Amino acid sequence: MIHPINQKLVGVIGAGTEATSTNERAHEVGQRLARAGCSIICGGLEGVMREVARGFREALSDAPHDRHQIVVGILPSNLTEDGNPHLDLAIATGLGEARNSVIVNSAKVYIAVGGGFGTLSEIAYALRLGKTVIGLDSWDVHEEIIKVDSPKAAVDAALRALSN
Repeated sequence: MIHPINQKLVGVIGAGTEATSTNERAHEVGQRLARAGCSIICGGLEGVMREVARGFREALSDAPHDRHQIVVGILPSNLTEDGNPHLDLAIATGLGEARNSVIVNSAKVYIAVGGGFGTLSEIAYALRLGKTVIGLDSWDVHEEIIKVDSPKAAVDAALRALSN
C-alpha cells in the first residue's frame, strides 16, 4: 500500500538564488500543487525552494485540505534550522550536494523551475532513473523533458504523470 503522502508527491527543483520572476512562478507552482492535493519534496533552502514551500503553505491556509499534504525539505547541511520557515519537515542530511540524490529518488515526478548546475544534476539523475521531469523556464537538454510555459501547465503535466 502506498502511503497517502507518497500518492501525490511531486518534487520541485530549482536554484537557491533566482530572479524575481522565477521565484514568482515557483510560488504559483506551490499554490497549485497544494490546491491539487499534492505534497512537495524540495531542497528546503532559499530561492525556488522557499517560494514553492511558501506558496504551498499559503494555499493550504486559505482552504480546507488533506491532513496528509506536507512540504518536505531535504537539506544539504546537518542542521534542521537551515531549512526555510515554510517547511513542514526539514531533513538534515549532512550530504552537501549529494542530497540531490535523496531528492530525486523520492518522487515519481519533478518540476524544474529555472535552475543552475545543481538543478541540471537533479534533472539528469531523475531522467536516468526514469522519472518524469517537467521544465518551466529550465534546462532544455533532453527530449524527455516536458517543456511548459506556465505554472498551470507544469502542475497539469505533473498530475497527468502521477495518474499514469
